[in-house]
Amino acid sequence: MATTTTFTRNDIEIATRAADAFTRLYYTTYDSPTRVDDLPKFYRSSSTLTWNGNPCQGTEGVKKLIQDMPSTKHEVQSYDCHPIPGSQPPSLLVTVSGNVTHGRGPAGNPVSTPVKSVDGQPRVFFQSFMLVPDPTAPVVKAGEVAKYYVDADAMRFVG
Repeated sequence: MATTTTFTRNDIEIATRAADAFTRLYYTTYDSPTRVDDLPKFYRSSSTLTWNGNPCQGTEGVKKLIQDMPSTKHEVQSYDCHPIPGSQPPSLLVTVSGNVTHGRGPAGNPVSTPVKSVDGQPRVFFQSFMLVPDPTAPVVKAGEVAKYYVDADAMRFVG
């Protein structure tokens, strides 16, 4: 017989706080000058990432992907979080949408860049994360946000 998990209002609040903290920290790190060293720390060797249809595996895959990428500036427009039953604390499905500019933006493009070029222009993105509780982190007390890592990540340009 299957067991069902019922989340309390408190469970949802904790999951929402975790998603809020993760989203702010993740995109601040992604846009920082130290991202090549710091962003892979959100992942594990078993993590998977699909970046606009291109698969990467683990921390080394993430590092290689962002090493070859120009600087970024993300503007998160919205995010949502859904706790996934099965563990305590639960895994979290976090979805994020917003705009990202690669490089220095339109003003940083050479004068020869065509007006309709996407280089340096803001692009709409959608990103989904499966966050999993980190088993190596200290046990949290009731009401505290657990430490999570990115188990799966899928990012896609949608505009």
